[in-house]
Amino acid sequence: MADVATDPKIMESIVSLCKRRGFIFPSSDIYGGLASAWDYGPLGSELKNRIQRFWWRDMTQLHDDIVGLDAAIMMHPRVWEASGHIENFDDLLVEDTVTNERFRFDHLTDEQRETMTSPAGNPLSQPRKFNLMFRTHMGPVEESASVVYLRPETAQGIYVNFKNVVQTSRVRIPFGIAQVGKAFRNEIVTKNFIFRTCEFEQMEMQYFVHPSEDEKWFDYWRGERMEYYRRLGIRPDRLRWKEHGPDELAHYAKTAYDIEYLFPFGWSELEGVHNRTDYDLSRHAEYSGKDLTYLDDQKNERFVPYIIETSAGLTRSVLTVLADAYEEERVGENDTRTVLRFHPDLAPVTVGVFPLVKKDGLAERAREIERALREDFSTFYDQGGAIGRRYRRQDEIGTPYCITIDYETKENDTVTLRFRDSMEQVRIPVSEIAPRIRSESRAYRRVGS
Repeated sequence: MADVATDPKIMESIVSLCKRRGFIFPSSDIYGGLASAWDYGPLGSELKNRIQRFWWRDMTQLHDDIVGLDAAIMMHPRVWEASGHIENFDDLLVEDTVTNERFRFDHLTDEQRETMTSPAGNPLSQPRKFNLMFRTHMGPVEESASVVYLRPETAQGIYVNFKNVVQTSRVRIPFGIAQVGKAFRNEIVTKNFIFRTCEFEQMEMQYFVHPSEDEKWFDYWRGERMEYYRRLGIRPDRLRWKEHGPDELAHYAKTAYDIEYLFPFGWSELEGVHNRTDYDLSRHAEYSGKDLTYLDDQKNERFVPYIIETSAGLTRSVLTVLADAYEEERVGENDTRTVLRFHPDLAPVTVGVFPLVKKDGLAERAREIERALREDFSTFYDQGGAIGRRYRRQDEIGTPYCITIDYETKENDTVTLRFRDSMEQVRIPVSEIAPRIRSESRAYRRVGS
């Protein structure tokens, strides 16, 4: 079996599978694609939506102290002045003077920075600042007064709505505001498939706390976020914490940790948990002239809340789930099957339904069963080819359960239920299909985890 954690070539296999099976396509593919932009196909969009719903349920439904928000992508330009993005949101860019290839200065090795040579050994240009925000214009005339930005993060939309939420939602500190939405960063270097792109989606939650309790809640959310990925089905041995050192901390952060995942290309950031102190609300109060303090009427105390942020990339979570689920498994002596071991709650297709053959009424009965299962599950009907090949196609897209309707179904109304991970097959009555799948999904444990 090829292990995604030790075989970097697996990344090429994942990218190939994603296009071949309809998970992810290059954007504008018929025109040769657009660097750093990707389209999510039928299976990919379903997988992304399921991960989003899993996160949203975990944050808002299972926490009675967190409410949701959906802020606009374009915001008043002063928002980005207050947040520090216009002043601080940039990287140092250098360029290979021979090939014109561009690099982030901080991504070069110490030797390359000292000698000012590119990875190819060519001279580099002098470093210059490169702001990561996309600029555009609102209105009919392109002038300085019409400049707006595509948001580089979703968090600021939460901060500027802090007072609105407090006044309308009857929340009391400590409480959180969760949001899922698009963000845009004009990255110098985009690489590793959908890991780093210019257009992406974030899943962020900002938790507002009393300044005296910031460390308590920071530790709490560190624990909660690591457990979330385990509930998502991610293997614990491929997750770890990385603390930001003094030279790595963002200008707003008191403390920051990243959850890192062992991708085929190495350990990289999956989610950040940050103690942002009162920086954000204080800055927006200063720049807007509005009072963004919180009044605790029970203690008769007014203060600017500290913020504990959990910031995850939805698109990066899709890549994590794909990489973690991908396996090439030896079957017998001469056969290998490719399988995506998704958690059943995330699998784009929950159950495949197959008639053993098309004739003798088996296809019609299979269609009836498939239509009945649609009420509760995402289904896929397939009557083409040998049954073994149909199973393998479903293994490759991560379908956890398959139902086969055969001649015995006509006699006693039973079907074969086949499990993706173990390839075990059991005989059950048609009436028990839905309850059995629900039961198996609730009790699901990944093989070897």
